[in-house]
Amino acid sequence: MVAEKKFDVVVVGAGFGGMYMLHKLLGLGFNATIVEAASGVGGTWWWNRYPGARCDVESLEYSYSFSDDLQQEWEWSQKFSEGPEILEYANHVADRFGLRQHINFNTKINSVTYDESNHIWTLKSMNGDVYQSNYCVMATGTLSDPNEPKFNGLSDYQGDWYLTGKWPHEGVDFQGKTVGIIGTGSSAVQAIPVIAKDAKHLTVFQRTANYSIPANQQVLPPEEVAEVKANYSEIRQQARQDQAGIGRRARAEVNIFEVSPEEREAEFQKRWDKGGTGFTAAYKDILETDEANAIAAEFVKRQIKKIVKDPKVAELLCPTNTIGCKRLCADTEYFETYNRDNVNLIDINSNPIEGLYEKGIKTQDQNFEFDIVIFAIGFDAMTGALKAMNIVGKNGVELNKKWEEGPITYLGLSVSGFPNLFTITGPGSPSVLSNMMTSIEQHVEWIAECINYMHEQQKVEIDADIQSEEDWGEHVEDVASATLRYGCNSWYVGANVPGKRRIFMPYAGGIPKYNEKCEEVSSNGYKGYTLV
Repeated sequence: MVAEKKFDVVVVGAGFGGMYMLHKLLGLGFNATIVEAASGVGGTWWWNRYPGARCDVESLEYSYSFSDDLQQEWEWSQKFSEGPEILEYANHVADRFGLRQHINFNTKINSVTYDESNHIWTLKSMNGDVYQSNYCVMATGTLSDPNEPKFNGLSDYQGDWYLTGKWPHEGVDFQGKTVGIIGTGSSAVQAIPVIAKDAKHLTVFQRTANYSIPANQQVLPPEEVAEVKANYSEIRQQARQDQAGIGRRARAEVNIFEVSPEEREAEFQKRWDKGGTGFTAAYKDILETDEANAIAAEFVKRQIKKIVKDPKVAELLCPTNTIGCKRLCADTEYFETYNRDNVNLIDINSNPIEGLYEKGIKTQDQNFEFDIVIFAIGFDAMTGALKAMNIVGKNGVELNKKWEEGPITYLGLSVSGFPNLFTITGPGSPSVLSNMMTSIEQHVEWIAECINYMHEQQKVEIDADIQSEEDWGEHVEDVASATLRYGCNSWYVGANVPGKRRIFMPYAGGIPKYNEKCEEVSSNGYKGYTLV
């Protein structure tokens, strides 16, 4: 018989959300633990080790703010931290705050069931471990469930193939190899320039061209680091008042047609030269009106055409959709890579992929031979990891069934019918439209406060009201519909997963409005919830 391990709170996931959640709960005196499928901490940064992996939020802000000692002592080396350094940071946090002893690694949860008569969650792992808790916090991440390749003939292919989202920890040697990569999303944009430098030849298969802004990566100047550390308190405060949760972001003060064409051009150039994803924040209406958006998009296309020498290739690399309706990428020599003699681009709209065969990839017009094929085909974003755990709430209702028509939550924190279960940066919260660290900290603190309130009030169950959930879902849709983010098939709406209902999953209203709503709910005795 399997022994049940009992806790006040079980947290699923040892990424940045899970680690801070655990730290917070332990500090409040709760008996808490983490279950984690990987063999180490870091979440998405543990899994995503593809070449060139890096964060698109500047290092000095993609970090915890809850401990001033931590933010003063840690030294970031680059403007945008690369995957290995972020992983090093995650491990430092785990050790510094004594978290590792409370984490159960190599524990993949495949069953989560609520016992409503006893107000207990039971979590079962694939290796047979059983955990019971009063509360369950899902810190499973937003981009943590990679899409598996479903191409015809994959089993026939005799070379090596890899997923960017499940990269081998020992790395991959591309020297002297012919390589094909399918996809030109964020992961591919980062990986392609690095692979091209090593591979004998690289062929990129593109369905949809992506907007990308140069990261302009650089070693962090010591004087900038010193200035930020001296003003961290103010910067973090500003981050929580910023739409995207970034304290040092230059905020748009005017609409695009309120300035002259010359001023616009200068502002766009300034942001292009600075680098990073703050480009679309140049003017308030870039994500609100087609006319403003078209001007911003045209600037980026002109830059692409300046960089890429072959006019036909440049044209293929120019996106035709709205800038900002897909996640904006930040790159290091992405477009420059297409000037290399060992790189070519295949447009799979005019020459569709039919599948793989023994030697490589077969398209409508041509067979390509590859030593290595890479699938950069994205994630089942925001919901995939939750759905994989087979969560069952009150009255035997399955989360997967409840979300058949798309994920609906109350504040991205709770799902009606699933009491005492919280999601960190879940659907219906700013999450991927923000600096994830800012959103993570706000969510963790709200959840910890809620669990502590329940304990102090001697309450045993908190469940979101169905009406509150529906009202919030409608609000999330209304806010998204008022922007241009709905304008294309992105993973924001689940369009990259066959059969997934099109619904805008993150909250597009920005962090200040969202935080205000969360504060209103908690300060009014958890308005919109039923407490027992």
